[in-house]
Amino acid sequence: RCVCYGLGRFSGCPAARDQLAFLLLLLEELGVPPGQCSLFDPAFSAREAAVLGQLGLRLLPENEEGKHGLEGSATLFYMVHCGNALYNNLLWRNWSAGALAKMVIIGNSFRGIEERLLPRILKRDYSYIAKVLKGTEEVALPAHPQYLDTFNDTSVHWFPLQKLEGLSAEVWDSVEEPTYQDCEDLEIIRKDGAAAAAEP
Repeated sequence: RCVCYGLGRFSGCPAARDQLAFLLLLLEELGVPPGQCSLFDPAFSAREAAVLGQLGLRLLPENEEGKHGLEGSATLFYMVHCGNALYNNLLWRNWSAGALAKMVIIGNSFRGIEERLLPRILKRDYSYIAKVLKGTEEVALPAHPQYLDTFNDTSVHWFPLQKLEGLSAEVWDSVEEPTYQDCEDLEIIRKDGAAAAAEP
């Protein structure tokens, strides 16, 4: 299965079109049927939604705020240039070694997030990203001069079960749902529509 968040307005944005093309090629390469790929972006127009339907892709009926459960199936999450809160929410929703081990995330480099944020801000606002770092394998997408803006800071992340099981018990004990009350630059579109846009 595949879930895609934050693709953007591909009818008017070349980078979003390139990201959509890469997603379609990726599904083909991995043998994932288009009907097993679900997308959501509150920015999609009716015409864009229709185009995605014609491509055989499924639109998620509502804004999950990144909180998509695996339901036992191995799932690729395609989240290029999404806000940190979406990754954090996704990790929270699937916070167990068994679930995380079935997940692959293509999106903003977790190492890059760690480098850009003060440690106290990372732990306070994005605690699930902070806690999973030692259980993560990450490989950056190769740079290509034609697509520097399209896939900059993008990595493939996966979570080997052996690494996850090596994390301390305290890592798994706290499972509070993230609220982001103190977060000043929250980059997520909330269900009620009150938040900021995705990263450029």
